[in-house]
Amino acid sequence: MNSQLIRMEASFNGFAEGIALDSNGHVSEGSGMNIFLAHDGTLYTPPLATSILPGITRDGVMKIAEDLRIPCKETVIPREMLYIADEVFFVGTAVEVTPIRSVDHIQVGKGVAGPITRKLQEEFFAITSGTKPDRHNWLTPVGAPVGVASR
Repeated sequence: MNSQLIRMEASFNGFAEGIALDSNGHVSEGSGMNIFLAHDGTLYTPPLATSILPGITRDGVMKIAEDLRIPCKETVIPREMLYIADEVFFVGTAVEVTPIRSVDHIQVGKGVAGPITRKLQEEFFAITSGTKPDRHNWLTPVGAPVGVASR
């Protein structure tokens, strides 16, 4: 239900998506997706203890960040950090790794995907598409008999 309310409020206010705050006013998550911020070369994401969605894609992005030697901290994020972050992006099954261009009509960084977001996107898509080895065992091959038509 929370996800629907986040989307409804965002849409009502003219935004494509919403960012939820926890009961203390700290950054929480989007509607069914997790959020990351990059500031001064470090990634930040709210900790699981703040009742956020324990996303599989969130976990994967944190592992990719570690592989790429991008520092990643799970920490309580004050709302104001959304306005000074160099990069902000959502992650999730449906959104994969999606940059956020603005928050409350305030441009994030340069208003386009930043270098950290792009590195994480490229690595994520390379692994999930099979163009790079699946070193984390995320993919499960599914065999289908040759010549069987899909329905």
